[in-house]
Amino acid sequence: MEYRTLPHGGEKISVIGLGAGSLSGTRDEMAAVLNAAIENGINYFDLAPSVQAPLYAYGEAFAGRRNRLFTQMHFGAVYKGGEYGWTRDLDEIKEQISWNFRTLKMDYTDFGFIHCVDDAEDLEKVLKGGLWDYMKDLKADGVIRHLGFSSHDPTIARRVLDTGLVDLFMFSINPAYDYQKGEYAIGENAQRAALYRDCESMGVGISVMKPFAGGQLLDGRRSLFGRALTHAQCFRYALDRPAVLTVLPGVRDMADLHEVLHFMDATPEEIDYSVIGEFMPRDAEGICVYCNHCQPCPAGLNVGLINKYYDLARAGDELARGHYMKLPVHAGACLRCGHCESRCPFHVKQEERMREIGEYFGR
Repeated sequence: MEYRTLPHGGEKISVIGLGAGSLSGTRDEMAAVLNAAIENGINYFDLAPSVQAPLYAYGEAFAGRRNRLFTQMHFGAVYKGGEYGWTRDLDEIKEQISWNFRTLKMDYTDFGFIHCVDDAEDLEKVLKGGLWDYMKDLKADGVIRHLGFSSHDPTIARRVLDTGLVDLFMFSINPAYDYQKGEYAIGENAQRAALYRDCESMGVGISVMKPFAGGQLLDGRRSLFGRALTHAQCFRYALDRPAVLTVLPGVRDMADLHEVLHFMDATPEEIDYSVIGEFMPRDAEGICVYCNHCQPCPAGLNVGLINKYYDLARAGDELARGHYMKLPVHAGACLRCGHCESRCPFHVKQEERMREIGEYFGR
């Protein structure tokens, strides 16, 4: 398993975590899946299932090893009668959170999330109706280690990020949504890409939901692109976005978990998502998405990372310049041989980009 570091806190989080929405079966079967996930290095878990039942299994799986696992608990997801519901009523939220802690045998959550804030009116209720103050108080008491939120809307996400109190947030990221296809494809590509870069520069991590667009991208008959992608391609795409720390696929059973874990052993060919260049809209062409389909570079340039650090530096990330300077080969070494441009599925003029980047960083 690969791990990434939370900028504000230093926790090492597995790049593949688990969403709770799909887990099914008996309590023992669900606990077995969770145990297998933990034994294979997964240490990050979302705690907002589609029904209440999996939370009992989480309690069993976490026993005796809570201190090496990370949880994101959603303030606003409630389970009256065992079925998922959504509320902003503070008393209901407090009751549910208390139940969560008792059932999971936990006295803190690593990440306390405002659950699913997607419109301005709802955000005002959160910020002024007592919920945000309650969560800040819990953080002061150590019951929440880090504040966060989940959202599908980049404009709303920016408003929450601007509080300066958030260390991690959950966002839907996949090629379909980034390129304006699907129910949660909110915001144009440039706006979504800017959000990822801004998070990186602010030191805010992203946990990814809906990496497969609700499973549609995995099915050629239902894919929004008319073509199936693989789990590994979707994982790699999400993890290549700036600020992304972990991707949280939903798994139903052990077979699904094994499919997810295959990503860690996937070949370069299996994780190559450059095929999305065939169905990107015209206004997204010419933009490097760091897929590294242009590799290998005859001059040894890591073209994807060079582009990423340049974009982050221009977005205000003070660390990006230092990361760029540590690269063994810089943009100024470009041979102008045309190899990368001939292979780029997004038609990026990389020779011109390398000249521009070399001038920007001075090497």
